Amino acid sequence: EDALNAGPWSVMDKPHTPPSGDKHDYYSVGPYWWPNPQSADGLPYVRRDGETNPERARYDSDPLKDLVDTVDILALAYFFSDDERFARHAAYLLRVWFLDDATRMNPHLNFGQAIPGICEGRGIGIIDTLQLSRTVDAIGLLAPSIHWGNTDQLGMLDWFHRYTNWLLQSQLGRDEARQHNNHGVWYDVQLAAFALFAGMKEVARTVLMTSAPQRIAAQIEPDGSQPHELARTRSLSYSVMNLHGLMDLARLGDHFDLDLWRFVGRNGSGIQAALDYLIAHAVDATWDRPQITPFDPADLLPLLLRAAAIYPETEYAAVAERIGNSMNDQNDFPARR
Repeated sequence: EDALNAGPWSVMDKPHTPPSGDKHDYYSVGPYWWPNPQSADGLPYVRRDGETNPERARYDSDPLKDLVDTVDILALAYFFSDDERFARHAAYLLRVWFLDDATRMNPHLNFGQAIPGICEGRGIGIIDTLQLSRTVDAIGLLAPSIHWGNTDQLGMLDWFHRYTNWLLQSQLGRDEARQHNNHGVWYDVQLAAFALFAGMKEVARTVLMTSAPQRIAAQIEPDGSQPHELARTRSLSYSVMNLHGLMDLARLGDHFDLDLWRFVGRNGSGIQAALDYLIAHAVDATWDRPQITPFDPADLLPLLLRAAAIYPETEYAAVAERIGNSMNDQNDFPARR
């Protein structure tokens, strides 16, 4: 019910104008970049990994997250209740952000995660739209509604078709595709999800059959650790985030009868090994790698519940229940420290 009163959001609402001069262009700044204390004007910004600059909230990234979360809630509420109020408001929010001429976002991220004094946008800014893979699922839930018309559907298909082409053809998109950590994984998730939605099936097939297995093999060690993520100041958070992305790739692979869930690289690494590593080091023991911000154990639950359905012979459901009980009892949980 609260979601019925949320929004709308638009790229036109931000107080900053991107370098193009067009507020229809998405604009954000890198989360871990701060004013330079050694210069009078604060430029160029300097990096403080894992420490989020609150300036970021004054750009487009936070409103986009709010949009995605709210549309998710409304679409699910409509799916389970058939209450057209939820579909009507979700459709309205989507039209404002993506379709209406006065408020729409242009389908590119040329100015994502800019760094003041250094660059106007970066390939790694593409991770800002990773959550839109949930939005294409939400649109599917809205399809039966009288408030989601053919014009809406065609408009969204066109938007994501153009955005997918930008991901493939732009220099920033190619830069992100070459990333070896969670950025590369989430680029593949977006490319496959958006291509499937937009009817670009062969693009999705290529990503999932060629790139996704390489990501798994290259990013997970035989013991299940993810070295690119362990190098970060929030190593547990990033390990969990990357595994979420790898599981999303596996879910998308199901569309092509491709079993990435059980794919194992030459070194014996795979998705299940990565989850087992997190259980051993963050559930059954205290995490001993850098984690400069508190970690919420609830972030592990989606991984465990998805894995329990895929690997029913395992104890993942029991581990999830143990975490849930620990949180309910407000006991100290090892991963919090």
